[in-house]
Amino acid sequence: MASLPPVVVGNTVKLDSEFKKLSSPSSLPFEKKNYSTKELDKGFDSFSLEFREALSLIREGNIKLESSSYVPLLQECIEKKSVSRVESIHAHIIKTGFTEELFLMTLLVNVYAKCGIMRSARTLFDNLPQRNVVTWTSLMSGYVQNSRPELAISVFKEMLQVGGYPTNYTLGIVLNACTSLSDVEFGKQIHGYIIKYDIAYDASIGNALCSLYSKCRSLDMATKAFWRIKEKNVISWTALISACGDNGNSEMGLDVFIQMLVEGVEPNEITLTSVLSLCCTMRAMDVGSQVHSLSIKLGHGFDIPVTNSIMYLYLKSGCINEAKKLFDGMNSVNLVTWNAMIAGYAEMIILAKDGVSAYLCGIEALKIFERMNRSDLKPDFYTYSSVLTICSSLVALEQGEQIHAQTIKTGFLSDMVVGTALVNMYNKCGSIDRSSKAFIEMSTRTLISWTTMITAFAQHGHSQQALQLFEDMRFVEVRPNKITFVGVLSACSQAGMVDQALAYYDMMKTDYKINPVMDHLACLIDMFVRLAGRWKDVSRVRKMMRDEKVDKITDWSWINIKNKVYAFKFGNKKHQSDEVGKILKDLVEKARPLGYQVDETNLEMVDEEKEEATALADAPHSERLAVAFGLINTSKEAQIRVIKSTGMCRDCHNFMKVVSILTSRSIIVRDSKRLHQFYRGQCSCKDFGGFV
Repeated sequence: MASLPPVVVGNTVKLDSEFKKLSSPSSLPFEKKNYSTKELDKGFDSFSLEFREALSLIREGNIKLESSSYVPLLQECIEKKSVSRVESIHAHIIKTGFTEELFLMTLLVNVYAKCGIMRSARTLFDNLPQRNVVTWTSLMSGYVQNSRPELAISVFKEMLQVGGYPTNYTLGIVLNACTSLSDVEFGKQIHGYIIKYDIAYDASIGNALCSLYSKCRSLDMATKAFWRIKEKNVISWTALISACGDNGNSEMGLDVFIQMLVEGVEPNEITLTSVLSLCCTMRAMDVGSQVHSLSIKLGHGFDIPVTNSIMYLYLKSGCINEAKKLFDGMNSVNLVTWNAMIAGYAEMIILAKDGVSAYLCGIEALKIFERMNRSDLKPDFYTYSSVLTICSSLVALEQGEQIHAQTIKTGFLSDMVVGTALVNMYNKCGSIDRSSKAFIEMSTRTLISWTTMITAFAQHGHSQQALQLFEDMRFVEVRPNKITFVGVLSACSQAGMVDQALAYYDMMKTDYKINPVMDHLACLIDMFVRLAGRWKDVSRVRKMMRDEKVDKITDWSWINIKNKVYAFKFGNKKHQSDEVGKILKDLVEKARPLGYQVDETNLEMVDEEKEEATALADAPHSERLAVAFGLINTSKEAQIRVIKSTGMCRDCHNFMKVVSILTSRSIIVRDSKRLHQFYRGQCSCKDFGGFV
């Protein structure tokens, strides 16, 4: 970020030499309020001793008052963000006739801007009979700081129209405004002006250009701007390091950091945080550990942003114990700390070596969320979206419902990210109706929102609704991406809609210029396999796998009951004599009169496969054990929700349909391929999942 003029830097107001050279203009017309000196010091007890002394000096009026007497008063008004006190002092300035001092009026413009009252700053500015570059720059800076960069650029253009000449600081602020707007075209015009007057060597200019081109995805231009800087400071190096990270070149960012150290430039807290972020992206734990040591050596070991970054690096690298130890040892934490821990555990769900480890990571994340709720800090939209995503992974409907209630109470439900996460959570937990309701209630929707809902309908076998929603999305001119078309083709595949699938496939390539990927082709292949009935080929592939000794993925299933995880593994015979084994045998006996048997009509099984299928009663697949355990340990009305590490076999799929009839229960099994919701003898996958 570019350096700013001394008068607008941070919360410190300084007398710039430019102020002192200005001539005194005529009186400033401004709305006058009936403030007395007694009212002026009312409520100022919280201010510093220097402030009260300056106020006393003004109130006494027995010595000659100078305009500089107001400077410490206005300085503390900025620090306290006190609008009413600024207005009081402003009224006193009018009363004492110091409105003729341009430097003081410029300072007031800056103070109003720093307090977030841009309307007053603009009104004061517009009524000034005379302005200089610092006055213009103060107003521009105020608009940038108050998230109105487009108005900052408008003021800059006004200044040029009246013949004003910008300084390096002014140009830096305008470039920052362009960065906020991602307006690279106007930024290039400013860059041309900079080259014309040969000031690209200036650090504040180069830093601002580096940030602009980084934001606009031009790392090459950002790098060139950096190397043109004559005297590079820590901000310059940090800007380029951040640019490398933002543009996907983490390795280059680490090289720049090493070069920075070689040049003898000491990194600050922001530099270290940026470098640790690069280490997270690259999973460079060794480098991250060295940066951690360096941060301690430089005195930043207890800075919360640095500690947060180190902790997140440990989590991303799978070092859960180290991250937890660091987290528990922190003297103070902020919202980012909690979010980093929750998001880190969410990441570990993906990186976990097996399903049980993933489930345990998810449960730990929910525990951290509960601890956060008991603290003084409250969740934000990022927290809620992360936790809802975790609930999706765990099929933790009850926890998801509680978080849903929290988002309503706190007002975060209106956020698009939270709303989309809620749609996905209900979908993954098997409640397509509530998922659809959450989608309909979203005030605004993004491409991700539409795609999530289309995919949800497809996964639950609601092909027509998925395709209709896709057409609605196109009608409101939201452009689909490749993931959207995976959902569309999946919907066509499950419904056996060959002509529609081919038409959408052609639309994807022709109308939207999207190149097909493996997932698109897999949808078409699944569709043809389901309609062509080529079970001999399936059996042949299985035989090839056995001949080649392809390792099978371990069959695990797990179920969460009252926030406790219970895991089950295929081949574990310890349940043969316990209550789980007994209820399974009982269910098999009751299922046979309803037509359940090992299905060999459409699949030519080899002897080994037949033996495996008929042995399921003695060594049942893991999802059977998990479902039986759930039937025993939950109320008769409760939904059974199980996660399975591999795909369901056809026999288990048929068995679950019958169990849903016998128990009058809704049974959800989410395997490695799709979600199955069994109810009254039917499955949401329309039996597509039972074919392979």
